[in-house]
Amino acid sequence: MPCRIDQAVVRGEIDNTVEGKTAGWLWLAGREEPVTLDLAGDCWRDLAGTRLTFRNPAPELLHHCLTLNALQRGVVGDMTASRRTKAPAIPDDEAHALRQAGKEIPYCWQNSLYLEWFSEADGRMLIESSTFELHLSDHVWTMDADAEDAQRLANLHAMRDSMALLIRRVDAPMAGDDEFIWEERLKESERLTDAFIQVREKYGDDPDAQQKEAFAMGWDGLLDALAREDEAPLAGEDDDRPWLEAPENEEDDEPWNPDALFIKHPLQERAQEMVLRGIDLTRAGGDHPAAETLNRTLMQVAGKMAGALNGGEYARETGFVLALLKRCLNWQNDALAACSELIAATDDHDHERAMEALRDSIFELREAIVNLRKELKEN
Repeated sequence: MPCRIDQAVVRGEIDNTVEGKTAGWLWLAGREEPVTLDLAGDCWRDLAGTRLTFRNPAPELLHHCLTLNALQRGVVGDMTASRRTKAPAIPDDEAHALRQAGKEIPYCWQNSLYLEWFSEADGRMLIESSTFELHLSDHVWTMDADAEDAQRLANLHAMRDSMALLIRRVDAPMAGDDEFIWEERLKESERLTDAFIQVREKYGDDPDAQQKEAFAMGWDGLLDALAREDEAPLAGEDDDRPWLEAPENEEDDEPWNPDALFIKHPLQERAQEMVLRGIDLTRAGGDHPAAETLNRTLMQVAGKMAGALNGGEYARETGFVLALLKRCLNWQNDALAACSELIAATDDHDHERAMEALRDSIFELREAIVNLRKELKEN
């Protein structure tokens, strides 16, 4: 994830009055001296050639901001005060009540401050807020549309470079049954997931989201496929895409059922059932920080177990299964700790008993996974 520091900002300045160079000073809660920005590149056209000052009406102390490098050298990312973002159209307490009730929250589009840069010391940095008080100076120089397009393309390249550093693709041999090689591959997969979440979060509402996401992730093959898709035949023309067709049933005329090829493992079914129980119990138990941890880890266990154990006619590499199940054990430890926090926090005896029953189920599934790992290693 990017290093988000907007909540810790007390006040700040962004100075792009010198073309090709963006300077800045950020006063953060808990730090006496400002963090200094020394960045190559320009802001978007609304800020290019100006000096922007801003203030946070409600700063908060963020501990990760205390260890940031005092001098942020690097290159600009997208810097603008006019980024269009979706925000709840109702107060936070009303939005929270609707979310708890499982109802749809009304949203509206609004401008927000978006300051992104790529620091040599701290990686991708981000300030994003629609509540800061802003003051913009007159333009010392003016950026034209072509120059802004060029700067945005440079920013996209910077995002691609940043994601490549995050992913750190591994050129490893075929893993086979080697659990430790699979472990390295799974670590890379998780870094890849983290990178895609960042890319999706940034470009998800962009009209050219697919192309920008593929470029930032380094998926050049997908870029080529998207380009070919744009040249696909129009409706009514020949369309040779047999992979869209369902396989014919040679024995009878019954409709093709893809679920028949997807066999669920009983342990994974138990994990999936725990996800539903966890969601129900945390929704009934109120808003507690451990609830998010419990649900997230239970979902990770169910998802990874589906990848390791569910399937049809093909067998997975033993090392792959062992590595995934090992990760499930770690997440279950986190889920058990979250359960204990929620049990200690509740005053409702019935809710406490239900949470204890869920904790017991997690223990039982954990023991079953340990036994399955032993069985796989022995075989």
